[in-house]
Amino acid sequence: MVDDVLVPMDGSEMSERALEYALEVFPDADVTVLHVVGEPSSMWAGATGLALADDIEESADELAEEVFERAREIAADGDADLDTTVELGHPVRAIVRTADDYDTVVIGSHGGSIADRIFVGNVAEKVFRRSPVPVVVVR
Repeated sequence: MVDDVLVPMDGSEMSERALEYALEVFPDADVTVLHVVGEPSSMWAGATGLALADDIEESADELAEEVFERAREIAADGDADLDTTVELGHPVRAIVRTADDYDTVVIGSHGGSIADRIFVGNVAEKVFRRSPVPVVVVR
């Protein structure tokens, strides 16, 4: 029985599909949406602004809020409640580390731009291979 589901979301259409799937297939489970904000680095365009922030965690929370708002809209359609959490760091490592506290992970098959997928690699595939719990990849 699946009681706790982790759904990593990056704001992409595929991550939204993953959340919809999780809510439909596991209607009685507690669903947590995870958004990973990259650590400040010249390699992660979205995270470079964090390097200038006075409070990196507060800035990460602000960056994640748009994704969480969309997640709440999706959940509201089905009358579900969501928990949300933000992690700093490399997406694969953050997802796998967080997954240990859940029964399963539901993740979109890909996200971001084509350039991001080529440069960074396929996050879903790496999570699938490294996760300590079962992973459902949604297309």
